[in-house]
Amino acid sequence: MPRADATAARRSVTVEERLFSLVLALVATEIGLTKGEILATVQGYRQRYSRDATNASLERQFERDKDDIRELGIPLDVIEPPDDPGSNHNLRYRIPKGLYDLPADVVFSSDEIMLLKLAATVWREGSLSADSRRALTKLDSLGVDSSDPVLGYAPLLRSREASFDPLNKAMDRGVVVSFAYLKPGETQSRRRRVAPRAIVLHEGRWHLFATDLVADAPRTFLLSRIVGPVVPVPGATFERDTVDPAQEALNGLDALLHSQVAVLAVVAGSDAEVRLGKRGRKDAGQESQDAQASQDAQASQDAHGATVALHYTDLTILADELAGFGPEVIVLSPPELRAAVLVRLRTVHDAHHDNP
Repeated sequence: MPRADATAARRSVTVEERLFSLVLALVATEIGLTKGEILATVQGYRQRYSRDATNASLERQFERDKDDIRELGIPLDVIEPPDDPGSNHNLRYRIPKGLYDLPADVVFSSDEIMLLKLAATVWREGSLSADSRRALTKLDSLGVDSSDPVLGYAPLLRSREASFDPLNKAMDRGVVVSFAYLKPGETQSRRRRVAPRAIVLHEGRWHLFATDLVADAPRTFLLSRIVGPVVPVPGATFERDTVDPAQEALNGLDALLHSQVAVLAVVAGSDAEVRLGKRGRKDAGQESQDAQASQDAQASQDAHGATVALHYTDLTILADELAGFGPEVIVLSPPELRAAVLVRLRTVHDAHHDNP
């Protein structure tokens, strides 16, 4: 076995990667692939496939994967060969592309098209791994057109935080990591030792959901506050979740977001009113809270201008943003947010004050 293939064979392929590769292959084929073709070519199967021995365990895995795909709501066609009816060996499998086409009456505005194009920037051509390229070569020999766009692209999330990739790798491998974390208001970072469970995007910011092994409790960290490298802890591993930790993380962040409301007085017609007004929200569970906040601010509205009730998750980040609007925004509540904004404005004033 060539060295590259031997290395690939030893590499563990995750369930998610195997299912993703299987879906890509079944979408790409028009005529369908037989079980043997799938096991011999698709990433996650081919590493364990043997042409000279039975592949009973691999076939059982494929049967389970078929059920998983259907449970995800993905339609899976099974095509019986007309010249060999009743033969399970020559059944062909495919995912019909037509079921994913948009209805003819669905159209997008220019703004929506722009947003779709921005979303598409997380996809990059030519990012397939060497293993996937070898699989494509084999699929080509079976008559599958590997120039199909669904196989020519692979998802690639771009993140400005340097900690994103090492945390993601540690999470996939079940490896404990440590990093220096700088909390708001502190001048010295503290080293955290965690088992990373999920990385989620919430309100435009990346968060790490992890188990803090020192505190023995779940914690959420902003990736932008991780300073320095993410370092694997030698010999320290953890069992990966059997449930979806990402959803647990998002639920916690949503709960925090809905529980905190800032009431702001903004200058009518200002940039602050336009930008912050669009983010003001009325969630079903927060109607009464927002209404009370608006009543508290009503007495100040005539003096300060329009009033905006804004939910937030991180007081420090919101204070940084509001200070950037200068005199266009006055924080009416909560008091701690108002104090944080005033500190920032005074710092800017002092930095620009004329020295004698």
